[in-house]
Amino acid sequence: MNDQSPGEETCGVDELIPDVDEPLAVGQVAALTGLSADTLRWYERVGLLEGVARDPSGRRQYTQKDLRRLALLMRLRATSMPVSEMLRYAELAKVGAPTELQRRQLLEAHRDRVLNHIADLHRDLDVINRKIAGYRGSQAPAVSA
Repeated sequence: MNDQSPGEETCGVDELIPDVDEPLAVGQVAALTGLSADTLRWYERVGLLEGVARDPSGRRQYTQKDLRRLALLMRLRATSMPVSEMLRYAELAKVGAPTELQRRQLLEAHRDRVLNHIADLHRDLDVINRKIAGYRGSQAPAVSA
């Protein structure tokens, strides 16, 4: 994903990934992110994470830029964006500035789904809270008159 839109240098995802001064190997990135090395390699293989540099021995060397892109991918997956949409976003990002509107629309549609899911969870939580309150009320000490 070569996402160079205005304001997207950090996109609010950097809190997932600390700053690094030197490139990291796949195992280091796996330990840092909690993703498996296989997942990191798969992200690259399918085109979600492109341009990861290699050292002279051919081992992946993840830069801060790679880590920022990875952090965005992690947020998108954590909010249940389908891989097919992540791939579409990555394809659009490769094209660059001419696709900013399409990328924004894709993210807005995803945001709307996330907000709907949050609203559903709030309704579910309300039901659970009412049930808990009902149990608390039924366990109140008896008052004698």
